[in-house]
Amino acid sequence: MAGQYDLIMILDPNAPDGRHEAILGDVRGAVDSGGAIVGEHDWGMRRMAFEIDHRPEGAYHLFQFEGDNALLERIDHMLKITDGVLRFRIIKLKPGAPPPPEPRPDAPRQQREPARGSSERVAARAAADAG
Repeated sequence: MAGQYDLIMILDPNAPDGRHEAILGDVRGAVDSGGAIVGEHDWGMRRMAFEIDHRPEGAYHLFQFEGDNALLERIDHMLKITDGVLRFRIIKLKPGAPPPPEPRPDAPRQQREPARGSSERVAARAAADAG
C-alpha cells in the first residue's frame, strides 16, 4: 500500500562541486522508479542547532513523495551509504496533512555585547576564587 512521505536531507556544504546535484538526482531517480514525487523544496544553506562532523551549516532539501515499503528501504539504504549526506529523515504523512511551511529567512545576526560591568564581576570573582 502506497503512502505519502516527507524526506528531509541535510547535505554536506563542503562536498565537491556537483555532488549535491548528483545526490538529488539519485533520490529523484529512486523515487521515480517505485513511486511519484509530489513536491520538492530547496531550503538552502541553514545553520544547524548543533554541529554534525564539525560542520555548523548544512544544505537542506525536502522531498515529498508517494511510495511503498520497498521504495523506503531502497532510499534508506542508498542515503546511509552516500557520501555527502549528513543526516536524513523519512516521515510518513497522515492523510490530509498540510503542506510544509516555507522556511523562514535567516534573521540578521547581531553581535551581542557583554553587559556593562560583567567583565569586572568576572575578574573580581576569579581573583576571589584564586585567593
